[in-house]
Amino acid sequence: MDTPLFSIITITFNAASTLPPTLESVGSQTYQNFEHIIVDGASADDTIAVARRLGRSDLRIVSEPDKGLYDAMNKGLRLARGKYVIFLNAGDAFASPVTLSQYADASDNYDPDIIYGDTLIVNEDRQIVRERHLRVPERLTVDSFSNGMLICHQAFCVKRDLAPEYDMGYRFSADYDWTIKCISRTEPAKCVNLHCVVIHYLDDGMTEKNKKASLLERFDIMKKHYGLCIALSRHFSFVPRAIARKLNLH
Repeated sequence: MDTPLFSIITITFNAASTLPPTLESVGSQTYQNFEHIIVDGASADDTIAVARRLGRSDLRIVSEPDKGLYDAMNKGLRLARGKYVIFLNAGDAFASPVTLSQYADASDNYDPDIIYGDTLIVNEDRQIVRERHLRVPERLTVDSFSNGMLICHQAFCVKRDLAPEYDMGYRFSADYDWTIKCISRTEPAKCVNLHCVVIHYLDDGMTEKNKKASLLERFDIMKKHYGLCIALSRHFSFVPRAIARKLNLH
C-alpha cells in the first residue's frame, strides 16, 4: 500500500504498559486503507516486543534515540505516506472500530483539508472519567484557537502535504503552534467537524506535571499568532475557568 488514505503515527518511549489499548484500537478498525507507524525513542522496556506482538503485520517501527516528543513527531511526518496524518500516541485510542470509517466518509464526500471531532478522557482502566473542558468549534477558523487548544491533538486529522514540522523550540506545546499553522493554511469550508467522539485520551498526569511550563509556552505561541493584547486577555479569562474545572474534579 504505497499511498494509503491515512497514516496513523504513534510516538512511544518506555510505553509497554500503555501501548496495548492503542494497538488494539488500531487493529480493530473496520476501515483498512491506512498505515501504522511507531516512532520509538529507544525504549529500555518491552515496548518494541509489545508492538510486534500486538501490532498489524505491516506495522512500521523505528526505534532510536531522539531529542524529545516533537523530534519524534517530525520523524513520523517524514515517514508518513498517507494523504492524511493522525497522531495517536501510546495510551490513546480511537473511540470505536468505525472511527476511521467516519474519517474516510468525510474524505470521500468533501475532500477536506482537516477533519476533527470530540474527545473523552479515560483512565488506565479505560473508563471514561470526563469530557474535555474545551469544546470543539462548529466552524473551524484560525481565530478559533485564540481561545486555546479547542481540538485535542489526537482528534485532529490533517492532509499530510498541509502539515509543517513541529517547532523544536517548544518542549510542551508545539502541538498548539502546529495546529494553528495547519489551520492557517486552509479555510473554514475545507474543515469538517464529525460531530462525534473520535478519541479516548489517556489521562496520565503528564499535563499536570508540566502545566506551568506548558502554559508559558502557550502564552508565547498565542502572542506570536494573535498579538500580546489577545494573549493577555485570553489568559486572564482562563483563570476562573481553571478554578471551576479544579473544583469540579474534587
